[in-house]
Amino acid sequence: SRWLVLAIAMVRFYMEKGTHKGLYKSIQKTLKFFQTFALLEIVHCLIGIVPTSVIVAGVQVSSRIFMVWLITHSIKPIQNEESVVLFLVAWTVTEITRYSFYTFSLLDHLPYFIKWARYNFFIILYPVGVAGELLTIYAALPYVKKTGMFSIRLPNKYNVSFDYYYFLLITMASYIPLFPQLYFHMLRQRRKVLHGEVIVEKDD
Repeated sequence: SRWLVLAIAMVRFYMEKGTHKGLYKSIQKTLKFFQTFALLEIVHCLIGIVPTSVIVAGVQVSSRIFMVWLITHSIKPIQNEESVVLFLVAWTVTEITRYSFYTFSLLDHLPYFIKWARYNFFIILYPVGVAGELLTIYAALPYVKKTGMFSIRLPNKYNVSFDYYYFLLITMASYIPLFPQLYFHMLRQRRKVLHGEVIVEKDD
């Protein structure tokens, strides 16, 4: 898995430097490539290669691309925040587990541990990842307010205004309805797969 490459790079950096400061900078090219490449995931869901809901995949992939490019890449002062490490570790472990699960399933030889990890690790990793993302956006707010980055002020010839600072506040607020939906979707999947419960899905 390409995420395994990222995990090894992160562990190696920490062992050599003994600090998380500079970690993002050292892995950013790899991360940007892998995460942007994940747009293909949505295509895979659409054509049925990966058995995940298109909406679930779409929300996850787009929120991560947003975090990588429009937050962490664009706002240099926050790249050494501990919260960046939180979401990087959560994403990496989640993806390694998920891809291992898909790979072994395709080979028709799925070890129980991989299946168990796929439907248990997220219980901790998902909230950790979300906390890391929210704390990173929160850390970005003062810089965004001060610089007015990505904002369009009136008057202008298009008569359009956009305030990136308020957009980020709305983005943070959107986690409140979205996170429980995705989390409970995964919990239902967990019950179905690990405990054989038959669950009638209204939305799938």
